[in-house]
Amino acid sequence: MKKLKIAVAGLGRIGKIHLKNLSRNFPEIEVVAVMDVFDESKAIADEFNVPEFTKSFDDLLAVPGVDAVVICSPTDTHADYVVKAAQAGKQIFCEKPLDLSLQRVKEVMSIIGETGVKLMLGFNRRFDPEFRKIRQLVQNDAIGEIQIVKITSRDPGPPPVEYVKVSGGMFLDMTIHDFDMARYISGKQVKEVFAKGAVMVDPEIGKAGDIDTAVITLTFEDNSMAVIDNCRKAVYGYDQRLEVFGSKGMVQAENNFPNNHKLYTESGISGDLPLHFFLERYDASYNQEMREFVDALVSGVEMPVDGNDGLQSIAIGLAAKKSVAENRAVKLSEVMV
Repeated sequence: MKKLKIAVAGLGRIGKIHLKNLSRNFPEIEVVAVMDVFDESKAIADEFNVPEFTKSFDDLLAVPGVDAVVICSPTDTHADYVVKAAQAGKQIFCEKPLDLSLQRVKEVMSIIGETGVKLMLGFNRRFDPEFRKIRQLVQNDAIGEIQIVKITSRDPGPPPVEYVKVSGGMFLDMTIHDFDMARYISGKQVKEVFAKGAVMVDPEIGKAGDIDTAVITLTFEDNSMAVIDNCRKAVYGYDQRLEVFGSKGMVQAENNFPNNHKLYTESGISGDLPLHFFLERYDASYNQEMREFVDALVSGVEMPVDGNDGLQSIAIGLAAKKSVAENRAVKLSEVMV
């Protein structure tokens, strides 16, 4: 059987994760090229025995035989790279977000439709085993009609301020995963967003025009709700919890830990802190995400996360930003123009 030839663009933290998984865990594919703007990234290509290293996306697309590209470059390159890959006839995986502008996302999706290539967006939390189990229970009516979804997502520490300045803001960088999870777990569409945000971790984040702490309420089309709380710093580690409450009961996913032991003594009860950050917490989900991308390429089925999923999450994020700025509930129809 002919191996699929895949190229990877961008060798930052996420790019290295995908390159490692593709190189080591998928015998049916071959990583034939990688691209990064930094010369030192060639050492990463060499480590995984990738034959071609380029510093230009155009050169990456020109490598003979490339069937698909995995785009992990900075956010401001995503839309342009996706368009170039689509027009070159390559199948595409792209990390979120596709762009920070709804209009640009719509333009890119139109081009994808015209070329007929497949596009999958990188919302890796959908592939986490615990969250998938919750979605399965919800779909199987184990908790009845959903009334409230609760999502907690707190980082162990804030990113550098220089990153904050170009990230698109907390809602489009961090909370966008939670917006997607709310839709994925519930199977419902959001109609209204109300958000409150503050700077409680690092004043420099506020000077950069962003927030670091937020609570967001989403109202779905059937008037059920999701409540999301975010913070850029949790001193005890990476806090990732999910709860769905319904007419028949409730289901929860708690944090993952290095081990689950608890020590009980006369002085108290102790145990490990949660896994430290997303690289550890979502290691399995990143691999499963690539598994399903490759499977979709091989079998021809639809991608598990498409351009519309990305569009909806960006729209919710923009509505949340508008809600904080104007201190009011914002209907999704106000931003989806």
